[in-house]
Amino acid sequence: MEGKETVLRAHLQLFETLSDGEVIVRILDGDHALYELIMRRYNRRLFRLAYGILNHHLLAQDAVQEAYVNAFLHLDQFRGPDGFAAWLMKITSRAAIRLARKESGLHMVSLQIDGVDLVAEKAVEPERATINDEIVRLLEEAVDSLPRDFRVVMMLREFEGMSTDETAKVLNLNPATVKTRLHRAKGILRAKFKYRLDEISPYAYPFAGSRCDAIVQKVFIRLRHLNNLTGPEGKS
Repeated sequence: MEGKETVLRAHLQLFETLSDGEVIVRILDGDHALYELIMRRYNRRLFRLAYGILNHHLLAQDAVQEAYVNAFLHLDQFRGPDGFAAWLMKITSRAAIRLARKESGLHMVSLQIDGVDLVAEKAVEPERATINDEIVRLLEEAVDSLPRDFRVVMMLREFEGMSTDETAKVLNLNPATVKTRLHRAKGILRAKFKYRLDEISPYAYPFAGSRCDAIVQKVFIRLRHLNNLTGPEGKS
């Protein structure tokens, strides 16, 4: 098994410098294993987006997994070569909203409903940087307490470093609305969190290591069941 994984890693490394569009062309030509590159590029961003909507670690991971499966099954519908990240994030936001409706019974029509907090189930985060663990935890608790629409904008703008226009496009919002929500979110956080946000935010809501690996493996397992695809852990 270790030898197979080493070969796969070497194969992926050959294509790491390719753009999303170039990788997608190769996937559509049958090199399904390259879908792992896509997942590892966007795992953290999609998790933060889904978590911003759901405020629940496990449900956010489920939404990301669902989004990857749906994106793969409709990969031929992507009209590139640019804009893949936004396309993938829209699929993720729809998956997260569907899960929110299913789990909470809330009738959420869009991301533009202010002031809705979904019930959060706190989970222990095993991955932390060298920065004080307690400070990161306090930041996450402060962000978790934000209204959903403020939280998801905060996730994309502050934690993922996306531009106002990029965030507006993904969330189907006016750029002015994105700016207003970010400003209000930061105002709320300043009242609750005494540390500088820009110094702590890179370490909050991590998504790497075993959790990243698990998403990749679960997605390939589901896709193999659907389409007899090749990929990590059980090639056909």
